[in-house]
Amino acid sequence: MMAGFGHTTRKHPRSRSRTRSRSGPDSATLGIIGVICAVAGFFVLGIILGPAAIVCGWLAMGRRWNGARPVPALIALVLGVIDTVLAVVWMAGSAAPGGMMF
Repeated sequence: MMAGFGHTTRKHPRSRSRTRSRSGPDSATLGIIGVICAVAGFFVLGIILGPAAIVCGWLAMGRRWNGARPVPALIALVLGVIDTVLAVVWMAGSAAPGGMMF
């Protein structure tokens, strides 16, 4: 039997498993990676590691603000924002005339 246009032999679309929400060890791992990026960003490459921590925290939270939030994901998100803001302020201060912030 040939499957014509619009008539497939499959009952479920293939992309169904790719659209599931993150839960369990997957989100926990992303939260921990985000915390590590945020803490390391305070010492080196804050302008890069801060946004990476924000993204990891946001993905670990399941891309939503409501509901139960895993603690590492929330810590990664908050520290990533603080890290990014401090890096931008530091860069703006070093670009000022005189070249020194403090």
